[in-house]
Amino acid sequence: MAYFCCVKITEKYMRRCIALGKNALGTAAPNPMVGCVIVHNDRIIGEGFTSPYGGPHSEVNAIQSVSNKALLKEATLYVTLEPCSHYGKTPPCADLIIEQQIPKVVIGLKDPHIKVAGEGIKKLKNAGCQVTVGVLEDECREHHRRFLTFHEKKRPYIILKWAQTQDGFMAPLEDRRTKNPSPFWITNEHSRQLVHRWRSEEMAILVGTKTVLEDNPKLTVRDWEGKNPIRVVLDRERRIPGDSHVMDGSTKTFIFTALEDASLANGETFIEIVDFGKNLAQQIGERLYQHGITSLIIEGGGRTLQTFIDAKLWDEARIFTGNTIFGQGTKAPTIAGKHVGTTKILDDTLTLLRNDQEHHL
Repeated sequence: MAYFCCVKITEKYMRRCIALGKNALGTAAPNPMVGCVIVHNDRIIGEGFTSPYGGPHSEVNAIQSVSNKALLKEATLYVTLEPCSHYGKTPPCADLIIEQQIPKVVIGLKDPHIKVAGEGIKKLKNAGCQVTVGVLEDECREHHRRFLTFHEKKRPYIILKWAQTQDGFMAPLEDRRTKNPSPFWITNEHSRQLVHRWRSEEMAILVGTKTVLEDNPKLTVRDWEGKNPIRVVLDRERRIPGDSHVMDGSTKTFIFTALEDASLANGETFIEIVDFGKNLAQQIGERLYQHGITSLIIEGGGRTLQTFIDAKLWDEARIFTGNTIFGQGTKAPTIAGKHVGTTKILDDTLTLLRNDQEHHL
């Protein structure tokens, strides 16, 4: 019975760590969104989560939040991911834990980062810390799925998103657009606001050429508070006009094209030459990995989304079905995956899928 209670207590504090870590979604990347709790005599005396990129890690913030530092010598530190052991933009968290003489450390899961990979745990144990690893490991893996996908699969965590009508269309026929060039909204304003929140949570956003030509999107965060994602645009034959919003230089933008043209590049616009005749999805994933992009949300169009679906190179799909009927138009992508949830947003339906066609986190 005592062991059972002990296990439940460690899980309780690790769940609190996960909840804290979610506060860093959209700001910590490419660092992981780690949560940390410090407990003394079954009372939380300190909490923290990863600061925006370049700032202190969760362990540092948690330790700094403790008012009576003398209690640290009798405390237990809980953290969702192995404390770092290397110098990056900040000093190693493992060193600070040792310096503060915290005797017990409970870790959700080992860090796969090549510069950590068990070295933080080793350093703590060598200093005499009692280290427990693997508490709520599955939940911690789910929480850190972007970071883990990046380091284990060498690509960004990929989210597909689109809106479709009741009869399965993403856009109306071309002549209908010509007669009425204003946007044909499939979803309501609450769903559209949610999409802007999602943009603020991911490192990058991708669209195809047709989406830019037809919609001239900004791909920025406007209906939510947060940073703009890095824009990734496919433009095989250089068809996108220079006065398009995605070419305005206001946000870091990668143009994937088959035609080399140095004139496209400026301070915030970068050119990536790829072979559109080969596995395009894989090439994009590899290039974005090289640029340190840990997560990517793909918002269209249909052909671009289907390219990633056919390559089985996606992790989540978020599909809105609006209360609209087009009758004809651009068909929505065809996808199969594990259904993980359905939510109503007024008269819209949001369906969530996970890719179950490969080994997943």
